Amino acid sequence: MESTIPQHPQNEKRSINITIISAEGLYKRTLFLFPDPFVIITVDGEQTCTTKALKKTLTPIWNEEFTISVFPSSVITVQVFDQKKFKKKGQGFLGVINIQVSQHINIYSDAEEIIKQKLRNSNSSDPVEGNLIVKLKSTALPNNIPSSLSNSEQPSAVTNDEALTNVASSSSDPSNNPISSNSISEDLPSGWEQRMDHLGRIYYVDHNSRTTTWKKPTAPAASLQQPRFLPDDETQNTNETSNETSNETNTTTTNTEESSNVLGPLPSGWEQRLTPEGRPYFVNHIARTTTWEDPRLRNIRAPDGSRAAFVAGIAGQTANYLGPLPSGWEMRLTGAGRVYFVDHNTKTTTWDDPRLPSNLDQSVPQYKRDFRRKYVYFRSQLPMRPIAGQCHLKVRRESIMEDSYSQIMSLPPFELKKRLMIKFDGEDGLDYGGVSRDYFYMLSHEMFNPEYCLFEYSAHDTYTLQISPNSSVNPEHLKYFKFIGKAMGLAIFHRRFLDGFFTSSFYKMILRKPITLDDMQSVDDEIYRSMVWALQNDVTDMEFRFTVDELKFGQVVEIELKPGGKDIEVTEENKKEWVQLNVQYRICDRIKDQFSAFLSGFYELVPQDMIQVFDERELELLIGGLSETDIDDWKKHTDYRGYTETDQVIQWFWQCVNDMDSERRSRLLQFTTGTSRIPVNGFKDLQGSDGPRRFTIEKAGDINSLPKSHTCFNRIDLPPYNDYQTLSYKLTLAIENTVGFGQE
Repeated sequence: MESTIPQHPQNEKRSINITIISAEGLYKRTLFLFPDPFVIITVDGEQTCTTKALKKTLTPIWNEEFTISVFPSSVITVQVFDQKKFKKKGQGFLGVINIQVSQHINIYSDAEEIIKQKLRNSNSSDPVEGNLIVKLKSTALPNNIPSSLSNSEQPSAVTNDEALTNVASSSSDPSNNPISSNSISEDLPSGWEQRMDHLGRIYYVDHNSRTTTWKKPTAPAASLQQPRFLPDDETQNTNETSNETSNETNTTTTNTEESSNVLGPLPSGWEQRLTPEGRPYFVNHIARTTTWEDPRLRNIRAPDGSRAAFVAGIAGQTANYLGPLPSGWEMRLTGAGRVYFVDHNTKTTTWDDPRLPSNLDQSVPQYKRDFRRKYVYFRSQLPMRPIAGQCHLKVRRESIMEDSYSQIMSLPPFELKKRLMIKFDGEDGLDYGGVSRDYFYMLSHEMFNPEYCLFEYSAHDTYTLQISPNSSVNPEHLKYFKFIGKAMGLAIFHRRFLDGFFTSSFYKMILRKPITLDDMQSVDDEIYRSMVWALQNDVTDMEFRFTVDELKFGQVVEIELKPGGKDIEVTEENKKEWVQLNVQYRICDRIKDQFSAFLSGFYELVPQDMIQVFDERELELLIGGLSETDIDDWKKHTDYRGYTETDQVIQWFWQCVNDMDSERRSRLLQFTTGTSRIPVNGFKDLQGSDGPRRFTIEKAGDINSLPKSHTCFNRIDLPPYNDYQTLSYKLTLAIENTVGFGQE
């Protein structure tokens, strides 16, 4: 026999029972301790219930029942926390599920359903695992037809099966936004719309006043609805005074200008309220605190790490429609939250999205070479984020090269992107960071050891490395170069540093930048000087040919720089081509196979378009890290020309060095010596192009000019500036913007 159930207005609340049954497979955040999980239940950001905490378990069974009041459109948020870490900011969260009531039961009838959902993350990047099991139960009231309805206004009866079918069909696709349901939309006043956020919560949009609210409007005049912010470059709040005809009292409300949908609804467990004076504030039901600050706007005012994550979210949304940004481009925010774009290829900025037709606007922030901001942006990108899980490598110290080669080459990239756990055979140390740092330090010494014939010292000094063109003496050399590229990418991905530094051309080749004559200076200064002399003098009678004589395994081999090069004489007309082909061959072509193998391994873990936000100097810092500089040792092993140690300009110079942070101090070392690192024994072993050469400060240049450096001789030309501010500004400008080498 069919039972009949009358339909009810969507704004009528009912009390239902929710039972928190159990959870399974919760994530274990600490190595030795199990969590003490408990559950917080929130209904539409208002009602809050809490279970007891169960001690030391990943599979808690609560079986606690609560009575809550809900609408059919209500969303129940069920969050799991670890009681031991609950009071620590940003810790203790184990997962959340969101249940829209109408998708599971009809609250106006006798209904019961057990729900098992996978726990999801909210806003943090911490890993979440496991499932949560709850039960919803509703009971039909004997007289559940509102007395306000006359007999003629009462809806027609439908069967229980039909009622449940209608509820299911109206909410079967929660991803549709807005939700289309006749019974729902007919109750909304003119100009209102119902929508669902990405967590499955229902909210309402008033297109008349351009505000949003969790509460469903019940009358056309909804002037007292809580406003919900929609983000834009700027948000302006204005107070309006409205006359209520019922009591003729003035009420102050806040209108918020509509913006884009980037910020979206409030986070789970948050609610917006108004003070008696009409000022909005925000209630955090989870932490039981209040604040004036909108939690959705914190990312815009947060430190660079959060800002970068916020920008990455915007970039991900726009990429769905416009595709990814071109190589070398980056999206950033101004202080006011306006999006602009940085082109690292040309070092320019623009308001215009490079994927759209552009318009010239000179008010855009000027390009600034900022390694830290680029680094934060680089780390925020999805390909550079770790994958949940662990990657274990067990190696022997005495054969670290062979053990690392066999394991790293056998693992796919997604395994290597999990948390790296290094274990040295026969040692009991646990890897909390120190073991892996020691591992990469030792591995880099083995990989870059010139005795293996894979790398060699440049002719410039005895601590800057370059790929050996004679590495083919090892028949497996290409496999080893792929391994070295993969290991270097692994170190960058896991924020570890390698104890090895390369010629500037090596970093430029990784970035796919063109090689110039200036790059030859760090590879072989003698050849560089010969090329410069040839450009500056007449070579007509020198009988140069488009060939290179190279020593290979004891034999001199003639290499043609272009087809038929041995028959082409170098003249004044073609000597620039000859110089460029010489540079291209000596730096790139003769190690082309080795470098291609290296890049194939490197790009498995660090995508090419991600690494190209850096320049070659910044890439050196990314691979080798910031060196800790002993300023006293630096001063002790410094020579002066035209100055004495007691001169005021010299005192200002060392004061400026002391005031620099580690990044800028490393840039000064790069500017003056060609590398951000110093020899193991300190500045006393600093090398020049012709052997040991101390750091030198020479009095040279006009006070209106910038300092100049001569990296082959570890020398800086410092003009006699009149005050400390000028010296600091000129020196900073030089090390941040100078590219290339001075000629001797």
